[in-house]
Amino acid sequence: MTASSSHLIAPHGGELVNLIAPSDRINELKTHSREWPSWDLTPRQLCDLELLMSGGFSPLRGFMTRADYDGVCHKMRLASGVLWPMPITLDVTEDFAKRLQPGSTKIALRDAEGVMLAVLHVEEVWQPDRKAEAKSVFNTTSTVHPGVDYLLNKGNAWYVGGRIEGAQMPSHYDFRGLRLTPAELRAEFSRLGWRRVVAFQTRNPMHRAHQELTFRAAKQVEANLLIHPSVGMTKPGDVDYFTRVRCYQLLIAKYPPATVKLSMLPLAMRMGGPREAIWHAIIRKNHGCTHLIVGRDHAGPGKDSNGKPFYGPYEAQEVFKEHEADIGVTMVPFNMMVYLEDHDQYVPEDEVKNGARVLNISGTDLRDRLNQGRDIPAWFTYPEVVHELRRSYPPRHKQGVTIFFTGLSGSGKSTIANVLRTKFLETGGRPVTLLDGDLVRKHLSSELGFSKEHRDINIRRIGYVASEITKNGGIAICAPIAPYDAVRKQLREMIEPLGGFILVHVATPLEVCEQRDRKGLYAKARAGILKEFTGISDPYEEPKDAEVVINTTDLSPEEAAQEIILHLEREGFIGVNGVSG
Repeated sequence: MTASSSHLIAPHGGELVNLIAPSDRINELKTHSREWPSWDLTPRQLCDLELLMSGGFSPLRGFMTRADYDGVCHKMRLASGVLWPMPITLDVTEDFAKRLQPGSTKIALRDAEGVMLAVLHVEEVWQPDRKAEAKSVFNTTSTVHPGVDYLLNKGNAWYVGGRIEGAQMPSHYDFRGLRLTPAELRAEFSRLGWRRVVAFQTRNPMHRAHQELTFRAAKQVEANLLIHPSVGMTKPGDVDYFTRVRCYQLLIAKYPPATVKLSMLPLAMRMGGPREAIWHAIIRKNHGCTHLIVGRDHAGPGKDSNGKPFYGPYEAQEVFKEHEADIGVTMVPFNMMVYLEDHDQYVPEDEVKNGARVLNISGTDLRDRLNQGRDIPAWFTYPEVVHELRRSYPPRHKQGVTIFFTGLSGSGKSTIANVLRTKFLETGGRPVTLLDGDLVRKHLSSELGFSKEHRDINIRRIGYVASEITKNGGIAICAPIAPYDAVRKQLREMIEPLGGFILVHVATPLEVCEQRDRKGLYAKARAGILKEFTGISDPYEEPKDAEVVINTTDLSPEEAAQEIILHLEREGFIGVNGVSG
């Protein structure tokens, strides 16, 4: 800590960690790195490494070893006894783990471009019980929880712990003036003479309720305000951070001059509720903040498959209070803010008098209003913010959409897809691309066979192209067989955040498809000449989540296409101004 910033709150553990090595040591590490195994960091690992190297995760000096990991999972304590609520681990594949020698191996940690950012000195390699970790950290093993889903379904099965030597910080080309490290933010607070700073953690756009809440919180504790949004990985489906940051920049002018600062935090959130609230406070403490606003359902992931919230609405506040002395940051608890129409003001929900008319717009309702091009009232958010959101999230009739057909060979997919393409071209307004199964096989996947692995690769390629078309406002019509449910669901997850995704199951029965067999494919499959043929020697998994189901046994291609058009009209993707009758 420099003398100029010594009046600021001490970092967690007493010292602000900086893991970037001296320049001569960096040159030495780079020279030797070609002798070491390399690990390409995942987006979450990249976020974690950046906060390790900058001191955002002080007092950690690397990815956790077994003793720290066990202590954090079971007692929220590092082996040293210091409070720390969230495991910070480097997860790797089994093949990679088996090549490592604890005590001697060094790993070159690289970004997606292959640039070495840091060296990990391997101290321990182990296979954790990830279900037990999920239960300890998130208090659930339900994969509806995004943190658990990542842990059990997306993360790797082995952990590597050890000390980090940093070579360089990850490269960012966006909002550079807002990407302040803990040391830079502390220096800025010092320059401004800010001693008491209340931080506001957010992963969503801020509206009038948030502005009122943060203003009241800062006023209540007589502190300056740091708006510190997470811009690493947040909850799937969240508004992208580019749009959010533009919205935050517009809001800064709504606060009293020289009392508020905006800075971005490259944090990969875990949506861990109470534990996450403590983690957020420690990270802000390292950035020089003395207070943290903890609101309703802080960092909560929503509800489980039974509709029950994973965490109580004020559970994070209760757990935080228990550990406040150890955290070293003062909690500023807040109830949800609601709008009183008769008084034209926001108040905490516990201050609402009986009979008062309360207005509220949920996140779901806001998305619906954006999708449908409906009015978003000025009492809810500022017109400048609405304009910014509409730029990134236009109404559905201006969004891209993927219409994804699935069905047996001969069910009529390609014919209906061609009719649909023609109808869209006739109407005009958006570019239309047809990704037919045979055409894709010829131009994108000519080297692939028909094993399950190769079929999945083929469908993922179609999905990737469709996602790019959808993202850019076009219509993608995809007509493969796509027999497997899991890969269809992956495509939906990939495309839905970018626009529309309509799954059309052409559910024409096998016997009808076989009767229509113009190419003689079914006959060859029955005779054993064609191997791995869907419906005969290979399974077809019928979708349970199709938006449109069509049986072409007694429907013409035009009638089938019209069924899809009517559904698109109902959902607002086509029609007059996107509004269906």
